[in-house]
Amino acid sequence: MITSTDNLPTIAAPDVLVCGGGTAGVVAAIAAARAGASVLIVEQLGQLGGTQSAGWVTPMMPNKMLEESLTHGINDEIIQRAARIDPPPTERTGDLLWFNPVTLALVLDDLMAESGVRVLFHTFISDAIVEDGALRGVVVENKDGRGVIRARVTIDCTGDADVALRAGAPTVSGDPEDGHNQPMSLRFAMAGVDQKGAAAFLVDEIGMTCWSRAPLFEIGAGEAKNTPLGPLIAKAIAAGVLAEDDLGYLQFFSMLGRPGELAFNCPRISGLSSTSAWDLSQAQIVGRQKIRRIARFFKEYIGGFDGAYIGTIAPMVGVRESRRIVGDYTLTEDDFLSEARFPDSIARNSYPIDIHTAKSQKGLVMKHLPPGHYHEIPYRCLLPHGVENLLVAGRCLSATFAAQAAVRIQQNCRAFGEAAGLAAAMSVSRNITPRAIDTDELRRRLNAQGARI
Repeated sequence: MITSTDNLPTIAAPDVLVCGGGTAGVVAAIAAARAGASVLIVEQLGQLGGTQSAGWVTPMMPNKMLEESLTHGINDEIIQRAARIDPPPTERTGDLLWFNPVTLALVLDDLMAESGVRVLFHTFISDAIVEDGALRGVVVENKDGRGVIRARVTIDCTGDADVALRAGAPTVSGDPEDGHNQPMSLRFAMAGVDQKGAAAFLVDEIGMTCWSRAPLFEIGAGEAKNTPLGPLIAKAIAAGVLAEDDLGYLQFFSMLGRPGELAFNCPRISGLSSTSAWDLSQAQIVGRQKIRRIARFFKEYIGGFDGAYIGTIAPMVGVRESRRIVGDYTLTEDDFLSEARFPDSIARNSYPIDIHTAKSQKGLVMKHLPPGHYHEIPYRCLLPHGVENLLVAGRCLSATFAAQAAVRIQQNCRAFGEAAGLAAAMSVSRNITPRAIDTDELRRRLNAQGARI
């Protein structure tokens, strides 16, 4: 936390500052701007979308009650805009979740421009400006040097609660039993794949379970060595093609608008922290080494991949869990299991508790709600203790380790962003803090713009 900014220039002073242009941040910015606030979004990379675009985390995981989606509002708008560019193969609602990361970033550019949001790329947030217990802005650094952005309300959408931490808000991280975070993944795509040939080999010839087949193709395993791939993996390890820990968790998906490509949700990288620049650097180095070996394995051992090659390696490491704020309410596993309802609910979730872990032989711990059931997430989870004029949206909301593992998916993060953006604009228009807004009105306005909470 910085104590004096006397020697730093003020480079912008929006009503609402959104820190982080990822899954939650872009929606927060759109919602705030549409509600009448002047909005600036600051992003460390050169594109919007965060893990969705730069992290290649595709497709979106489903969040539904039977066949009805639980997340609407701006989320629906983004999905429909992307689908107009890359149409799904059928009219099934679930097909819309299989997006093209490149297309998504372009759609988000359009939405920022149409909503009147100013975007500042290639800029890092280095400190927070707190006066009398209230956040007044942040210190940023980029090629222009060091400067100050002052804002009436700031929304921390960094994913790692970077602004909240620097503002002095309490945070927690990792599994309370051992302090370990969920592993990261460096995702990549293989191009030049004969998907029909791959499906024939993997499913028909060796008996892999296929969660979805043509025209949208998905195969996954919590521990690949315990599947029909096991003998091939053992053979590849013996030949020096794979390292022992390269293929534990394995998952890949096709994408809309990218025929002949498969997006891999692996390799998993354990024991490193996304809140350490040194660890992030190591994760990308180790991840790329693993990707080269995994790609070679598929080319040499798996049918349909003979002419395939590495088409993309994500520039951003995919992070499942890191810092989380301690907020006015902390969502718990009991809230998930008891299908909790809240008077200030701003989102509904049915996605299971999904923990990637070395503690299970399957590599995963999954806890599901019965079909057709869901729980709610309250607005108070976005309000960090001890700091006014600050909202937090995204995976770093106030939740326990297990509860965060259920609500961290993209559709929920978009819902958190929409609620935070509208709440920030309401706060500015009434000259009150986000903590003081009328949550009944917030819910009414969210529903009026299509959120259906």
